Amino acid sequence: MNLILIIMLAILLIPLYEAWQDDNIWQKVLAFSSIASKTSIMILIVSILRDDWMIGVVGVIILSVGNAALMLLAHIIKRLNDL
Repeated sequence: MNLILIIMLAILLIPLYEAWQDDNIWQKVLAFSSIASKTSIMILIVSILRDDWMIGVVGVIILSVGNAALMLLAHIIKRLNDL
């Protein structure tokens, strides 16, 4: 179980490296969106392993709502930079 979580954390660092290399706001937002998705999947896996459905509910809320707000923020930032 610990090995799986360590591998998942290592995979989580890949989008951070890509966002660090690029100056485009959309690339950074997509990287952070990917991190949010991977984190919520990790939360769901931990909730299954612990047999705790309340943690799973938090993972589902992050998965469904978190990325939409992040994309809206990126769109607003891009529109402000275009003015």
